[in-house]
Amino acid sequence: MSQTVITGVEVIKLNIPYKEPFVISLGVIPSATNVVIRIHTSEGLTGTGECAPFVTIVGETQETVFDYARQIGQMLKGRDPFALEDRLAEIDRAVQGNYTMKSGFDMALYDLLAQKAGLPLYRLLGGSNSREVYTDMTISIGTPEKMANDARAFKEAGFPAIKLKLGTTTAKDVARVKAVREAVGPDYPIRIDANQGWDPVTAIRTLNELAKYNIEHCEEPIPHWNNKELIRVRANSPISIMADESVFDHHDAFRLASMGACDYFNIKFSKSGGINNTLKIIAIAEAAGIKCQVGCMSETRYGLTALMHVVAARSTIVHFDMDSSMMLADDPVTGGIEYKGNGKWVLGDAPGIGADFDEEYLKDMERVTV
Repeated sequence: MSQTVITGVEVIKLNIPYKEPFVISLGVIPSATNVVIRIHTSEGLTGTGECAPFVTIVGETQETVFDYARQIGQMLKGRDPFALEDRLAEIDRAVQGNYTMKSGFDMALYDLLAQKAGLPLYRLLGGSNSREVYTDMTISIGTPEKMANDARAFKEAGFPAIKLKLGTTTAKDVARVKAVREAVGPDYPIRIDANQGWDPVTAIRTLNELAKYNIEHCEEPIPHWNNKELIRVRANSPISIMADESVFDHHDAFRLASMGACDYFNIKFSKSGGINNTLKIIAIAEAAGIKCQVGCMSETRYGLTALMHVVAARSTIVHFDMDSSMMLADDPVTGGIEYKGNGKWVLGDAPGIGADFDEEYLKDMERVTV
């Protein structure tokens, strides 16, 4: 029996406008500029991946992902797609960093392997489809009044929690949280994310002032490189600290866990390099007694579906920030997770990732096939 090989790779730019511009401390995001990767094989299977670069976090753009992915595609032709560890190691050696680009290939290879096995991906990972998963909803930086109105609307829509983007001045951020807390009542879960917007002194001061508003946790309060000061922020904060931009891969996770720098890890495929590295981060978290959140950049339901498979396979993931597709003006995905209201996502049992992109939606997008 002849060995299955990779016969071609498609790289497709995927542009989708946001319903409204999304504002964080690192900048304004007007649209999703993602990349779709399809790996074709000699036995007729196609594996699909999606990656969502955001330049101020990962240092990658749609253009860099598109260009490197084309080169990686050429390198993979003729190789065994099911020798996943070998393929991912080759991709990792071929280019330094570029985790977003790598995550698209990682996802497509896992999709192929699960399809070959005739299993939904979560089964391949040893999981079960028994968890009930409810995403929070994120509110971008705005006036206190705007953020309070958005928070009230999301609570009324049934979302179990909200996440507020902060990271400006203490006075402005406290005013935002105060307005939101008054709008949603004393017990509704609020999470905050500074996206590295504070220095350590400002972070400690702001977190202490926010403590009375019953905040669940704070993501990345200070610059990602300042791990030593993150220890001090955590020690002086009444609010739990979640590492996000400071934990890209498993090496970062090991360092932060060893230092005692955070209470949670936030994992995103486009930041970590995909499923393989995500599983390594989760293993380190389990060993260190650290719980995890899964998050997103600007992925469609396709990327979120892949993420949901990992959620179904690993109980260390306890928080779900899987709302990116809800902010997009269009949904180009067929199959995949289904939204049932009140923040609830439901995963199906189709083989592989179990979703695809509507070819009609992609027909006018720039692409290359190698």
